[in-house]
Order: sequence, then C-alpha cells, then structure tokens
Amino acid sequence: MEPLTEHRLVSGPVVYGFLRLVNVSTAREEALKGSLAEYCRQHELSLSGVFTERVTTVNSAAFTGMMDVLAVPGTYGVVLPSASHLGPRAIAAARSKRIALTGARLVLVRKELPGPVHRRRPGRGGSQARQRGHGSAPALEAES
Repeated sequence: MEPLTEHRLVSGPVVYGFLRLVNVSTAREEALKGSLAEYCRQHELSLSGVFTERVTTVNSAAFTGMMDVLAVPGTYGVVLPSASHLGPRAIAAARSKRIALTGARLVLVRKELPGPVHRRRPGRGGSQARQRGHGSAPALEAES
C-alpha cells in the first residue's frame, strides 16, 4: 500500500523572499527572515532564498537578482513581510508591475488594510471621556 501524500516528502511551490532593510539591526533582520521562513513552512511553500536590499533604487542589485530568478521555470512567486518592502510608493508600484509581468505571485505575510486608516482625534467626538449636559466638564475625572 502506498503512503498518503501527507507522509511523503514533497516540496511546495518555489518562492523567494525579498527584504528591504535600510538602517535595520541584525536582530530585526533575523526576525524578518525567520517570519518569512515560518510563513512558508505553514503554507507549504519552499523558500529557496532571500534577497536583501540595503539601498532602495528602482533597479537595485537585490531586486534585479530576484527578477532573474522569477524567470526560472517552476518559480511560484515572491514572499514579503509587507508591501512596504518593495520600497516607497512610486518604486513599489513600478516593482509590483514588473513582478506581475513575470506571472509570479506576490505573497504578503502581513496584508495591509484597504484604503486609508482614519483615526479619531481626542476631543472631536472620539474623546474617551464622555461629556454630559451642556457644560464641558467630563463625566469621568482624568487620571493624574
């Protein structure tokens, strides 16, 4: 009897990581690499390498190298901790288009919220101290 697929050593789709690390500590770099590896392990992806960019330019050596491996047959995509690792908005937009043109998937470990995030400012309807009546005295005293 053949063993079940879950009991065989099978490799998942091949992906490459990409990190943009400008002025980042070694501990932070290791944590980000670890998060990519753990994400790939949990989602049965084969992380074949991580490209690390230290200076962001449209055609940095790290990004160019990653684009080269995306052209290799059998490569599934790129894994990033978040979209911000592609660079500032203008550069990230151009890079996203280039990646999409290869047919590779862009996989984000941490997805960003759609649209702008609106936060209430205290004192404009978002105050934690509710007001009663017509006066401006808060119902709860502020802690000192």
